[in-house]
Amino acid sequence: MSIMESMGKKPRRPRRSFTPEFKAEIVGLCRRGDRSVGQVAKDFELTETAVRDWVKQAEVDAGERNGLTSSEREELAALRRENRRLRKDVDILKRATAFFAKETR
Repeated sequence: MSIMESMGKKPRRPRRSFTPEFKAEIVGLCRRGDRSVGQVAKDFELTETAVRDWVKQAEVDAGERNGLTSSEREELAALRRENRRLRKDVDILKRATAFFAKETR
């Protein structure tokens, strides 16, 4: 018996990724209004939270809601990655400077 079974919890399913086209189709089904977000999520074996997030992001991208658009989110993520890399580079240079400063004394 695994730890998860002994705790009475279901094991997590592996993280899935979906294409932008699939997400747009799901958002379109939700926006039509003939089925609830929960029903659409259930029909496609998705979490209701994920579907709600996709709908909200589509509203932001369409200018119907305030927030960061998808392209702005991508740019922010790229800038954060670059910032993290540059901080590591600066840290390495600081260490090298300290090392060589000791050697010249």
